[in-house]
Amino acid sequence: MECRVLSIQSHVVRGYVGNKSASFPLQVLGFEVDSINSVQFSNHTGYSHWKGQVLTADELHVLYEGIKLNNVNHYDYVLTGYTRDTSFLEMVVDIVQELKRANPNLVYVCDPVLGDHGSMYVPQNLHPVYKNKVVPVADIITPNQFEAELLTGKNISTEKEAVEVMDLLHKMGPDTVVITSSDLPPRLGDRFLVSFGSQRILMPDGTRTTQRIRIEVPKVDAVFVGTGDLFAAMLLAWTHHYPTDLKTACEKTFSVMHHVIQRTISYAHEMAGPGRRPSPAQLELRMVQSKADIEDPAIVMEATVI
Repeated sequence: MECRVLSIQSHVVRGYVGNKSASFPLQVLGFEVDSINSVQFSNHTGYSHWKGQVLTADELHVLYEGIKLNNVNHYDYVLTGYTRDTSFLEMVVDIVQELKRANPNLVYVCDPVLGDHGSMYVPQNLHPVYKNKVVPVADIITPNQFEAELLTGKNISTEKEAVEVMDLLHKMGPDTVVITSSDLPPRLGDRFLVSFGSQRILMPDGTRTTQRIRIEVPKVDAVFVGTGDLFAAMLLAWTHHYPTDLKTACEKTFSVMHHVIQRTISYAHEMAGPGRRPSPAQLELRMVQSKADIEDPAIVMEATVI
């Protein structure tokens, strides 16, 4: 059975963010990807200049209506990332709910992009929409620590609190929660970041069990754009292949990230030359060059069950 994803994300002409970051890796792994571009920009906004257009909620609705009129609105997954507009986000929720009525097994993977390191980089009014409307219809979410804290109203300063926050997020709706990065002290030393995952699984006898994992990821001294979009896409793919084994799905996902980032940083330093900081163009993810790693990543980090 073919598996079809509706991905509603940004598009850039040059480089890799949003749909450009998610589509190719998903296609390489055998998924059909239907893309709606929430923006069409020349490049990501980390460059000195960018130009382009933003899709409105009404325009999103028109595109979805076209799909629906042709009776091809049948999806196994919906994937969403960065959005700046509340009405657009509310339209996404309406579409997800309609698709779930048509296919109750549809899985909605949401990266609730709100901010990082204590500050929001989307308008404040998106926070209640994510909290009250988006997260309740999501099945898999990938917040960072700041976003997980914002959504639950609870701070994380220990592993126990991270688990409590993930449990609160489960209560809000999603069965799978991955906190992609945190400020907690790593056991492997300060060159690592700590991430957490939690998955509620419905057992054949009707009871629920929860698998929780911790994984330490090497830090990289550079600013990449599009990595969150790649991460959510890879988590979609690997949880599809390992639906009740979050540990393996996370090991595969984080390993893909590691390979793509390492290849990108080596290339960027080579292009920039000794002692020079790479430019945004040089730091674009080396996606096509990482095809083999995306398809079959060598596992380079191990998650521990907590």
